[in-house]
Amino acid sequence: MAITLKNPSEIEKMRIVGAATARVLEMISPHIVPGVTTDELDQIMNDYIEKVENAKSADLGYRGYPKATCISVNEVVCHGIPNNHKLHQGDIVNIDVTVLKDGYHGDSSRMYIVGNHTSPRNHALCKCAQESMYAAIRTIHPGSNLTEIGAAIQKIADKAGFSIVRDYCGHGIGAGFHEEPQVLHYKNNYNLVLEAGMCFTIEPMINAGTFKVKVNKKDGWTVTTQDKQPSAQYEHTLLVLPDGVEVLTLRSDEDFPRIITH
Repeated sequence: MAITLKNPSEIEKMRIVGAATARVLEMISPHIVPGVTTDELDQIMNDYIEKVENAKSADLGYRGYPKATCISVNEVVCHGIPNNHKLHQGDIVNIDVTVLKDGYHGDSSRMYIVGNHTSPRNHALCKCAQESMYAAIRTIHPGSNLTEIGAAIQKIADKAGFSIVRDYCGHGIGAGFHEEPQVLHYKNNYNLVLEAGMCFTIEPMINAGTFKVKVNKKDGWTVTTQDKQPSAQYEHTLLVLPDGVEVLTLRSDEDFPRIITH
């Protein structure tokens, strides 16, 4: 397994692109209202990435993907392709953005509630996805094990009565969009001791019902829950520090530390 440890120059580039990625998700928030289409949101974000951040969307054209972002609504787990679908009051929406700037990638996603009101179960689902990600982040430091990430997420999902998608995982990131290692979000035996300089994402996908998913055969991208129950996801790009972890894509709306030391 070839895991690249980032040098100081690369770390600085990862911090810059991580901050840019966070700003995209902050900027789009007021635009997520009933009646807006996911295509309109995608266009706003692509324009912002190119014109304001002087960067590019890493999604656009990646393995033929047709849009700049992934927008996944309700039962769509991930890789929702923006289109003319209008958002409705109470929808839960995941927006996943990967920015490419100066040769390095920043990858992050978060949930939004359309109209700021939805069902108690949807609220609990979104909260579980975010809290499980935070719990996983808190385990990270040199000498900790990759297995601790999945165990932390599993504990919170089980307590909430929700399930964890197994078909998709977090990943190493840097000059490459998807690098080693793979980061599993459920309890597992993937034994890997973490080292300072590693960069990877944690991005648990939490389902209200079954963990099983299916891919749309027509577009080859859109992933939905098999039972049509809703799904929620949060994602951050992380850097293992000599004494802890840094959240490279932390947003200003989050009540969570950028740096955690151990």
